[in-house]
Amino acid sequence: MTAQEPSSLADPGHTEPEPESSALAWLPQKLGLQRFASWVPIRSLARRHRKRILTHLLSLNEGDRYLRFGYPASDEQISKYAMSLDFARDEVLGIFNRRLQLVAMAHLAYEPAPQRQGKPAMAEFGVSVLASARGRGFGARLFEHAALHARNRGIETLFIHALSENAPMLKIARSAGATVERDGSESEAWLRLPPDSVSSHVGEAIERHMAELDFQFKRHVRAFGDFIDGVAEVKSQYRDAGKAAKQ
Repeated sequence: MTAQEPSSLADPGHTEPEPESSALAWLPQKLGLQRFASWVPIRSLARRHRKRILTHLLSLNEGDRYLRFGYPASDEQISKYAMSLDFARDEVLGIFNRRLQLVAMAHLAYEPAPQRQGKPAMAEFGVSVLASARGRGFGARLFEHAALHARNRGIETLFIHALSENAPMLKIARSAGATVERDGSESEAWLRLPPDSVSSHVGEAIERHMAELDFQFKRHVRAFGDFIDGVAEVKSQYRDAGKAAKQ
């Protein structure tokens, strides 16, 4: 659960200020290149991924479980949580490494309980990242992706309930512009989302498609690797059998 930063957009080799129209034309292009350079494949998870989700959560140590759930969740409690995920209602997002291990995941719950009277439509965000995958900004990227997903579904506010000692999560929220309210050992963060737009829907669709391509590529590479390992193992067995026959 960690967070990552825009550098200056100025051209160091250009001393004269450019016309405003030229600068505005250049800005989206440069921002797009920056975003692509640090792009992380985030995939929507479904019921078929439930076992991977459970494996991921059970891999969290006691301290990480405490920060993620607000209490040191036991294996049984984590199993119950994983089995109760409603993929038809909520959005569950994941980041896979090249071995197809789920190293980071986020749960965007569209019906946080209890809904606050008089508050706008909101969704609650929770995230976990394996210790081996920390320091790469995965938590922040999952937060950005969840915010975009919620925005495109008419949600006005993204809500986070976290322990006050969960500094990485609160840092992600503050960096995104969320209002954080602390009440003793617990904190709440509220991020007001802008309305959806054509570009926000197109952006989400492109990222979803790219993440799916990335996952399928990793799957085929892994399958090919398993095949090569299998061939090598069969060759080794034949060699050993040949040596034994000669003795």
